[in-house]
Amino acid sequence: MIIQPLPGYKDVKPFVYAGFFPVSNEDYQNLKDAVEKLSLSDSALQFTPENSPVLGFGVRIGFLGLLHMDIIRERLEREYGLDLVITNPSTDYHVTLVNGEKLDIKSASELPDASKVAEIAEPWASGEIIAPKKYVGNIINLIIEKRGKQENLNYIEDRALITFEAPIANLLTDFYDRLKSTTSGYATYNYELADYRVGDLVRVDFYVAGDMVSALSVMAHRSEAQSLGREVVKKLKEVIPRQNFEVALQAAIGGKFIAREDLSAYRKDVTTGLYGGDVTRKKKVLAKQAKGKKRMKRFGRVDIPSEAFTVMLKRN
Repeated sequence: MIIQPLPGYKDVKPFVYAGFFPVSNEDYQNLKDAVEKLSLSDSALQFTPENSPVLGFGVRIGFLGLLHMDIIRERLEREYGLDLVITNPSTDYHVTLVNGEKLDIKSASELPDASKVAEIAEPWASGEIIAPKKYVGNIINLIIEKRGKQENLNYIEDRALITFEAPIANLLTDFYDRLKSTTSGYATYNYELADYRVGDLVRVDFYVAGDMVSALSVMAHRSEAQSLGREVVKKLKEVIPRQNFEVALQAAIGGKFIAREDLSAYRKDVTTGLYGGDVTRKKKVLAKQAKGKKRMKRFGRVDIPSEAFTVMLKRN
């Protein structure tokens, strides 16, 4: 006998994704078991195993929104005692290849080579914001800044109801914080998935000391890619510790670099013990030090702290 579900119910589809990695690889099985247990009581929780060259083994989990992600993170850390590194949240994209094949990617690192991609569609949200009338101008400016479109504006006594549409990817980082800040905490908003729309989207990759860190890659609209790249490399400069050799932090689209910051090297005063004599003695010692730093730069590896993988959440 086939059991028919009651009408009106449908499968819940997550549209926010983030990678969860244990600080120690020994805890990977504990993380996987914990997520499986949580998924038994949360039908919206979907996950797949993920492997990062930098972070090791982990899981990529799908959520209904940022609040859902925060709840799951708190439960994993408090109930299961896990110490986690969480990558920047992203959404999924519908990719159509030149040969007609269609892909649904959940992270920027899954995007095929640009020469194989015909078009990329990103999810848009329809939302509502309720706030005091005096903040309407600030809110509309924020929506436009996030590539959104104001749909309607209605007034209910001393409050305004603003309906809008915006790309979900631009609502995942600092939109809520900016909204609260610009309205002195008086605004409330909600949104839901509207549809997928084709846009001029590119993948922005980040390089640390010449090595691409795929866990930091993000999707962005071409008009925002350059400012995003500059902003993120500046943030990376703040969280990645200095080394004994100079470290280049770069952002790139394809093979073209669009932003760069340099971490200056620590310098030891190797001429401290030299007193008097010919100045060429000091030059020889400094030249030897410079040669050693070049070799160190060629073979040295940079340890990337966990804060670097959530740098998008700390954007200004």
